[in-house]
Amino acid sequence: MIKRKLKKEIMVGNVPLGGGKPVAVQSMTNTNTEDASSTIAQIKSLESAGCDIVRVSFFNMECVLNISLFKKETVVPLVADIHYDHRIAVACIEAGIDKVRINPGNIGNADKVKEIVKAAQKRNTPIRVGVNAGSLRPELYDKYGGPTVEAMMEDLDRQIDMIESFGYDNLVIAAKSSDIDKMIKVNRLMDEKYDYPIHIGLTEAGTVFSGTVKSSAALGILLYEGIGDTVRYSLTGDPVKEVEAARVLLRSMGLQKKGINIISCPTCGRTKVDIIKIAGELEKRTAGIAADLNVAVMGCGVNGPNEARHADLGLAGGDGKALLFKKGEIVKTVREENALEELLHMIKEMTRGD
Repeated sequence: MIKRKLKKEIMVGNVPLGGGKPVAVQSMTNTNTEDASSTIAQIKSLESAGCDIVRVSFFNMECVLNISLFKKETVVPLVADIHYDHRIAVACIEAGIDKVRINPGNIGNADKVKEIVKAAQKRNTPIRVGVNAGSLRPELYDKYGGPTVEAMMEDLDRQIDMIESFGYDNLVIAAKSSDIDKMIKVNRLMDEKYDYPIHIGLTEAGTVFSGTVKSSAALGILLYEGIGDTVRYSLTGDPVKEVEAARVLLRSMGLQKKGINIISCPTCGRTKVDIIKIAGELEKRTAGIAADLNVAVMGCGVNGPNEARHADLGLAGGDGKALLFKKGEIVKTVREENALEELLHMIKEMTRGD
């Protein structure tokens, strides 16, 4: 069993980070924030996928005007992603955003950062202090010869020290890199040094397929070591895919109980039923179910129920037929074309009231 590192607990809206609470899943909209309707639609799609916190880019004051609409039409806590202009961060806080994400290094001088902190203090709005290997101060590149782990830590230390000097500690911290080794090492150092909850993610990970593989490798190592209070997959594609990937990772590691866990075999020459199609459709049609349930889709009617005996429900293919089983016990045999609907009906019956 994974033993989580116990960090200071902070609240982002109604979602706790740290304090041993479940690891929260984050994603980020990629719509034009000035377009309220499309941004609201995407936030809602992320909510439906099981996203706990949604980050939105605010790049001018026109975007800020939409915060009240976003809050009215959606439920999930919202984070304002701010770069360069401290006035936008202040305006977002005053408009009721649930958290702001800043890189103090690109906000400007300390006085501008202090204005953000003062606004946050009035509402107790959390600030995520984020360092990125691609946006370190130029002098650090010169000092360390590139975006090294040491350079990222020095930048993060400086930023945290600055905000703490203004008397504020309602913080989440993050240091990201597109390099797996650097990302893991800098997070280990942060974990050793700070009591703040940690946001983990491999930045600019790539396309949905390759980015998911790379991110899972990095995030899985840190989460296994108990590091990480909130996660994001940074994928080039539909942000819903980020949420789906994060949920599968967390559930497979026993760090989250939300959602159907599908167990399916890779198929072989004995397979007589289109298990690949059934498993794919099952995954799509159970995506919005929050119940803690293991469902198996196996290719062999002889070994299937035994191999997946630990599953709550499942099916195993035969020759044009499928066996439906519950806790390893066969309950009925159905035609192949009815197998998926019958299994979905069993899931519905078992999760009724959840």
